[in-house]
Amino acid sequence: MLSLSKHAGAALPLLLAACSSSSEPPPVAAGDEHIACAVGGSAKLADVCAVERSEKNGKLTLIVHHPDGAFRRFDVMTDGSGLTVADGAEPAQTKLVDGKLDVTVGPDRYVFPVTTKAPAVHGNAG
Repeated sequence: MLSLSKHAGAALPLLLAACSSSSEPPPVAAGDEHIACAVGGSAKLADVCAVERSEKNGKLTLIVHHPDGAFRRFDVMTDGSGLTVADGAEPAQTKLVDGKLDVTVGPDRYVFPVTTKAPAVHGNAG
């Protein structure tokens, strides 16, 4: 009985090591559409976050999936001001950079493509 517990105790660290080495996150989140992101405090932007779109009652929400399985939800503002965090306590800091929307929430940063609307032309044609 004593030797069994001794062997079981020796095997436990090996099992834990095997589990932790195989649980590395995939390099890219699963999905069809990807954006550049730097998550978990990383400074390096890479096209590894997947974007899922969900529309309910005319309100568009973007769900950004991180490679490690985490995700963040953003509501698209209808007034053209960009995105807001749909859940969580930290606000999004947004800015336009080189024609893209750069969004930072806590340690995470995302770069979204932007579609700009042409300004309305007002005037008389006559």
